[in-house]
Amino acid sequence: MKNLTNSISTNIERNGYFNNSSPFQSEKPYFRNMKIVIAPDKFKGSLTGIEFCNAVERGIKKHLKDVEIVKLPLADGGDGTVEALQFYTGGEFVSLKVNDPLLRKINASYLFSSEQKMAFIEMAEASGIRLLKTEELNPLQTSTYGTGELVWDAIRKGAKHIILGIGGSSTNDAGMGMARALGFRFFDKEENELDGNGGDLNNLHSIDNSHILEELIDVKFEVACDVDNPLFGPNGAAHIYSPQKGASPEVVEELDNGLQNFNKVVQNQFGKDLQSIPGAGAAGGLGAGCVLFLHAELRSGTNLIKAVANFDEQIKDAEWIVTGEGKFDEQTFAGKVIQGVVESRTSQKLAVFCGVSELDEKQLKKHGIDFLAEMIEQAKDCEDSIQNSAIYLERAAEEFAEKFRKL
Repeated sequence: MKNLTNSISTNIERNGYFNNSSPFQSEKPYFRNMKIVIAPDKFKGSLTGIEFCNAVERGIKKHLKDVEIVKLPLADGGDGTVEALQFYTGGEFVSLKVNDPLLRKINASYLFSSEQKMAFIEMAEASGIRLLKTEELNPLQTSTYGTGELVWDAIRKGAKHIILGIGGSSTNDAGMGMARALGFRFFDKEENELDGNGGDLNNLHSIDNSHILEELIDVKFEVACDVDNPLFGPNGAAHIYSPQKGASPEVVEELDNGLQNFNKVVQNQFGKDLQSIPGAGAAGGLGAGCVLFLHAELRSGTNLIKAVANFDEQIKDAEWIVTGEGKFDEQTFAGKVIQGVVESRTSQKLAVFCGVSELDEKQLKKHGIDFLAEMIEQAKDCEDSIQNSAIYLERAAEEFAEKFRKL
């Protein structure tokens, strides 16, 4: 287990949290006044964010019984986001029948908080690649219509704030399918109505928004989007993402041309250039569709969850922030949860508990890490580390708390 003991000792003593007497005597005020925030990502395939929080709290409390522990599980908009949002909103899952990417009926669900009038919808629930067999993958035919049905249902239930997670899509329709479910209509040059799938992008000539769901205008939409791909071009939706959705090189070109046509129609009709919006190419152009049809804001998934958690305010008077994730490496600082914690941190000291770290001491100091614990150093092997993460996290938290005894 790695740690930066000297750094911890120097920081704590310099800031005056301890004097030369024992910090563990119950009459001393130090730990009763100390606040520790636990703000992790999930350990993928092992622990949810709240399970991480609970394990670390148990370990710390074995030595620091009078500290204030605040649990703020985070997520980056992908796996673990639903659990984190449910923790903050107290929402419940709503299930309903919608259309899958090929317009077949399936059961899908989303998180809804009636108290906060907030919903979290994962487009992958209705329009995800995981819903299709390999031989069914075809971004010319797939549609986000089912995602629109989930949005429609949430609005009808009273949602005034909807967060959309748009990872894991099987589509490349620029959100036209989703928009159709909300009342938008799409036509070709001959005024034939289009279905709104990827194959219709090249045929699009006009968009009718005169019959959209009335309540749509009163809903705040935020989209968890951690890519900055443009709508079309070499780094756009079709070229970067559609091959993994079943597109041949010829289909990639067809889709890219279609996205360019979609943007031209939007520019001519609404005066909006979607190509200039970073992240417009996310989820087969659904990023662009959300901006156009929902007036949504594309935001970092981590920042979205931090906002719901009121994170920056919650950590203001904390001495320590304990965070973590399964694999800790330089990719961590490219929009993931720990990077979000670092960006919010002011004077708080930072402890990272992870499954395994690939950073050396120089890199740890560069990123301001005051304490690091790796579960793999306790475990027999990687599998043991994954299977028994809660046990090892609790032990690591005990060691973290024990450091205070020795100062």
